Amino acid sequence: MNTTTGQTLSKVPEVTLLFWIIKIAATTLGETGGDAVSMSMHLGYLVATGIFAAVFALAVVAQIKARKFHPSLYWVTIITTTTVGTTLADFSDRSLGIGYAGGSALLLTLLLGSLFVWHRTLGSVSVNTVSSPKAEMFYWVTIMFSQTLGTALGDWTADTAGLGYTGAAAVFSVLLALVVAAYFWTQVSRTLLFWAAFILTRPLGAVVGDFLDKPLSAGGLALSRYSASAALFAFIVISIVVFRQRAAATAH
Repeated sequence: MNTTTGQTLSKVPEVTLLFWIIKIAATTLGETGGDAVSMSMHLGYLVATGIFAAVFALAVVAQIKARKFHPSLYWVTIITTTTVGTTLADFSDRSLGIGYAGGSALLLTLLLGSLFVWHRTLGSVSVNTVSSPKAEMFYWVTIMFSQTLGTALGDWTADTAGLGYTGAAAVFSVLLALVVAAYFWTQVSRTLLFWAAFILTRPLGAVVGDFLDKPLSAGGLALSRYSASAALFAFIVISIVVFRQRAAATAH
């Protein structure tokens, strides 16, 4: 494998438009898939969280042990973070009774704490530095917290704030557009913008997922959670197969 001087290739993908398209689809799948297991299968949030947490742990171990970037393995791991994030956020918000605001505050604290420890330990939280097992561990733990926070934010905006699914989707779409504008027309830290976009795509996917499978009376389309999940999964698979993804170059 050819690399430029002073660089190696990481096991995370290059951040391109395709990355963000698949990321949004994966977060939407996380919502419909998580709800399918916890609600449609009547397993409850705690049991569903335990199942997805176990799958997430196995996927992370496989990702860390891999010798090079494998798009399918990477995106399977991302999907596991979105599903466990969905059920964990629902368990925190509803079963523990702390509400969407309390759950969001708790998860934001965990996310910021993860980023702080990561930065203090390795000196950077940029995805361009994810080239060692320790960095990968911080990367995946941070992503899991961000996915869970995103679910809580999406539910809070759509339900507690009363914006509904389409209104919440519009809010997060505008916020993402502002991040894109900052990327092209300002000198704001690219690392900060990446994590802002990464976090915001999760509540966008969460409210879109809810819009697809929630009852008509609640403002949704009442689609089957299983069929919606299958369609989203098929879209992700086709995107991975048809469009080639490269590993991100990691500078040292």
